[in-house]
Amino acid sequence: MTQAYWNWGLAAWMAMAPVIALVLMRISAPYGRHANAKVGPGLPPRLGWFLMELPALLTFPIVATVASGERPPLLWMLLGLWALHYGNRALIYPLRLRSKTPLPVLILALGVIFNAINGTILGLGLTRFGGVPQVAWLAHPLCWVGLAMFLGGYLLNLHADAVLRRMRRANPTGYAIPREGAFRWVSSPNYLGEMIEWFGFALVTFSLAGLAFAVWTAANLLPRALTHHQWYLRTFPDYPRDRKAVLPFLL
Repeated sequence: MTQAYWNWGLAAWMAMAPVIALVLMRISAPYGRHANAKVGPGLPPRLGWFLMELPALLTFPIVATVASGERPPLLWMLLGLWALHYGNRALIYPLRLRSKTPLPVLILALGVIFNAINGTILGLGLTRFGGVPQVAWLAHPLCWVGLAMFLGGYLLNLHADAVLRRMRRANPTGYAIPREGAFRWVSSPNYLGEMIEWFGFALVTFSLAGLAFAVWTAANLLPRALTHHQWYLRTFPDYPRDRKAVLPFLL
């Protein structure tokens, strides 16, 4: 594949993201609290989440290290950030799940495809068809802004997940209104944190491939956050009306 074909393919992939976001605004992905038995059989949630997230953990590192002949030092930092997030998402998060709702096989299959495509695009985009930033990039303020965004978003995501786990332990038979931490301002700080993470990662990579992954993350999580918010409002009459869905004071 030539650089020109790669650029056109990446542009087409990014253009698909807002289309999918519009679809997800109208059709909620049927898993978790929005589960729908009509979508077919499912797997136990712990096994399902592990199988769905494992390709993300593996694909980017494998493709990047195979496609990169030189393997510059900054590549290992990017792989470390990737492993920090997806090591938790693929290996730790499933073990902590308390939900008993099966993960539909359809959602699992779509997630595997999505994760494999994005991992491959990142691996190739940062090596064969782009280039990992040089070590000198570490001295640039934008690199540190990106790192701060990634780590801040990661911690926000972890804290929000911990709040939800504590609530599930206290309410094993149902849901309740989360009120700790960033839940005071938005209904889905876990999704907000993950979006901040990957836009920070895109800034650290300073690449179109990194931006494409961040855009696709937002295309999936922003509609999900809006759906969660509407679910809370329908389910709990006393839900805080001044709380936003995902962006404090805005959305």
